[in-house]
Amino acid sequence: MLLSQLFASIKHERHGSDADIKSIQYNSRKVEEGSLFCCIVGNVSDGHKYAHQAVEKGAAALLVQHLVEGVEVPQIVVKDSRKAMALASSEFYGNPSREMTMVGITGTNGKTSTTYMLKAIAEAAGKKVGLIGTIRNMIGDEIIDTERTTPESVDLHRILRLMKDEGVDIVVMEVSSHSLDQKRVYGIEFDVAEFTNLTQDHLDYHKTFERYLAAKKLLFKVCKAAVINKDDMNAASVSEGLKVPIMTFGICEKSNVYATEIEITTKGVQFDMHTQMGDAHMSISTPGLFSVFNALGSAAVALTLGFTMDEIKQGLEGMQSVSGRLEPLDTGNRGFSVLLDYAHTPDALENVIKTVSEFAKGRVVTLFGCGGDRDQAKRPIMGEIAGRFSDFVIVTSDNPRSEEPMAIINEIVEGVKKSACEYAVIENRREAIAFALASAQRDDVIILAGKGHENYQEMSGSKYHFDEKEIVAELLAQ
Repeated sequence: MLLSQLFASIKHERHGSDADIKSIQYNSRKVEEGSLFCCIVGNVSDGHKYAHQAVEKGAAALLVQHLVEGVEVPQIVVKDSRKAMALASSEFYGNPSREMTMVGITGTNGKTSTTYMLKAIAEAAGKKVGLIGTIRNMIGDEIIDTERTTPESVDLHRILRLMKDEGVDIVVMEVSSHSLDQKRVYGIEFDVAEFTNLTQDHLDYHKTFERYLAAKKLLFKVCKAAVINKDDMNAASVSEGLKVPIMTFGICEKSNVYATEIEITTKGVQFDMHTQMGDAHMSISTPGLFSVFNALGSAAVALTLGFTMDEIKQGLEGMQSVSGRLEPLDTGNRGFSVLLDYAHTPDALENVIKTVSEFAKGRVVTLFGCGGDRDQAKRPIMGEIAGRFSDFVIVTSDNPRSEEPMAIINEIVEGVKKSACEYAVIENRREAIAFALASAQRDDVIILAGKGHENYQEMSGSKYHFDEKEIVAELLAQ
């Protein structure tokens, strides 16, 4: 595609002649002959520094916020290179988001499970679904690996084009606060956007809770309809000023979609769902009150999109557990249980432990850590939560990244000490899991929290293979 075509509807200044663009890149290491290299100004580095390197590798043109001296390729100068890259990427791939129904899910917790529930509902109605999220990207049953909850705009539009070419009708995607702040979904109009909830997370990036909330609210400025968890304390703020139809869901307050007669067991949750389109008794295979909220939210989105109550019931009740979300691991006949969960925020950890406490016949043993180079403030909070609601806590490493593992652990322990709970500190996560299994008593439920679906551990700048499903199987086999 010609450079002039790519930026025909984007405000810019072009310095230099036209050029034929064969790909769009924001990473100079991936530049090839004919690439448009986008100089993105980030929090850590400035892409303009790599412009010369990109040209040497064959870049046909540069997208910049200021002219780069000493290069002989055309330069497109814009006010915001992130916004321009998103719009240009959409144009390059033929604006695929306009050809499919787009659903965006945002919030601190529940995004992944909600997207899988919506996928199940839409497939029950005979639709082909594309899913973009934390665990993986999917086209129907085909899995596409992912590195981020929401891909960078160039990668996102490439995936959307692939989905459209494969016959996808509906795209259901998690939309993170980072992606909204970094304009990765800029230019996409969502048919429905859902707000699940908001609790403390990512303050290492956003700095304040108010800025975190403001980032989430950006999604609702680019949607045709909104679905909002009325029970969340931030619901009114998210709803404020919206000019689009709003459907609410919840338990504690009267909402458009709500639940009564909730019964939580080890095998899942049952409840009566009430909607403006009729009522239905629901039986979901994942236990916990949060499963009720996720089901209500996905049902509200589905109703907004025109699905029937029968399709909603068929989809939700036929769905299996989501990988790394309160996922039971095989322990043979050893008399105790092991559950794998991605909980890595204070609210999520509290929800998971409370849920398990409702059906555990023995002790609730919680094993967890906190990620390095991330929100430090939540570490003692999570330690106190784990101690308050568990019978025994094992504090270990999560993904220390560039931080000293024991420094993170010590901050968590400050919180654990505020409770009367017994605890152990074992820095090596594999050794911590081995200890938990070896010391398990009959009817205990061991929660491995924090990593969930992840199959790696990140420390000292490197990623190492670390799959807790494999590790538990290996340790039990010994």
